[in-house]
Amino acid sequence: MTTNSLYSDLQCVECGKSHDIHTIHTLCENPDCKAILSAHYNFSANTLTKEELKHRPATLWRYKEFLPILNEEHIVNLGEGFTPIVLIQNLAQYTNGKTVLLKDESFNPTGSFKARGMALAVSKAKELGVKECITPTAGNAGGALAAYSARAGLKAHIYMPKLTPDAFKIEARLLGAEVIEIDGNIADCGKLVNVLAAERAWFDVSTLKEPFRLEGKKTMGYEIAEQLDWELPDVILYPTGGGTGIVGIWKAFGELEKLGWIGSKRPRMVAVQSDSCNGIHTAFQNKAERSEYKDNGFTVANGLRVPKPYADKVILQVLRQSNGNSVSVSDAHILAALHELSSHEGFLPAPEGAALWHAYKELSASGWIQNGERVLLLSTGSAYKYFDNIRAPHEEINEFFI
Repeated sequence: MTTNSLYSDLQCVECGKSHDIHTIHTLCENPDCKAILSAHYNFSANTLTKEELKHRPATLWRYKEFLPILNEEHIVNLGEGFTPIVLIQNLAQYTNGKTVLLKDESFNPTGSFKARGMALAVSKAKELGVKECITPTAGNAGGALAAYSARAGLKAHIYMPKLTPDAFKIEARLLGAEVIEIDGNIADCGKLVNVLAAERAWFDVSTLKEPFRLEGKKTMGYEIAEQLDWELPDVILYPTGGGTGIVGIWKAFGELEKLGWIGSKRPRMVAVQSDSCNGIHTAFQNKAERSEYKDNGFTVANGLRVPKPYADKVILQVLRQSNGNSVSVSDAHILAALHELSSHEGFLPAPEGAALWHAYKELSASGWIQNGERVLLLSTGSAYKYFDNIRAPHEEINEFFI
């Protein structure tokens, strides 16, 4: 049974080279390019209306016409997507004059937004006959790949830093994946994955080194628009490690405009990083086209420890096209923000999501976020898997947990 997908083409974002949609691809096949690939759709052929969406299941597959799976029997579905958007209401001393919303991605399978990308990557891998997948991970992507591979009957190989909290390692192993711990950071894991994927013909689903995880992440943008009655917020703050989500959300808004479902108004996009690993922030503030490799070691937000995102150029373009901004946050401020949100609002965001709250307060205090504006924090996961980090013997944590 077909999905009525309008998927028509894979194109390189740099050189524009078209790639066949019926064979597996990672990066652009032009040897002088090797840039990321982007899925394109024939939006002019669309017959789906916004009103029809209301009668569809509350998963990301409600947007199946705009996703790259051609046959429904290949969809690997664990109920991902359509996560709630909740008003921050008890911290009025910081939100007065503004509307501050939090989209809680911890409601996804495996507890994070990574379920979206892996649902699409594994579904497409299954459709194209792949048997084994491999990825480096800071934690959540590994668990998501393990879950969707198990569901699809594929084998997952996961490489993660030894400093990753144990919950992530246990999760992936319970889900049947091979988990290899590396004495290094995610970039070190990525180097090994790159070699092994080539040697053993495993499908490399590293962040933005294949085109399908991006398609899963873009559904956050579709949902934001639909859940807010097709009126986009003024500002979106996003925790930026590999950056797939910020690129995907921006892609979604462009697609929605092509569909005629929204206008040309766009939110100002804000990349939020950890002080430990803030190459995108530094590049943006310095008006650079690309980021430099930067890794100062441990951060409680291990999902933000990505020394140099593969799509750094695209992330920076999104920030500038949107008249956006960037904020770098210390671990002490991340933990204080986590405690403030959890004890006042009942959320338990992952440290990456907690960083957004501190960033919001900073931008609001400076006047960059103004009264009357509607702000959305994209909280990517749950704190439950991070308790090893949160209870680590760091001075900034003692105030709350000793």
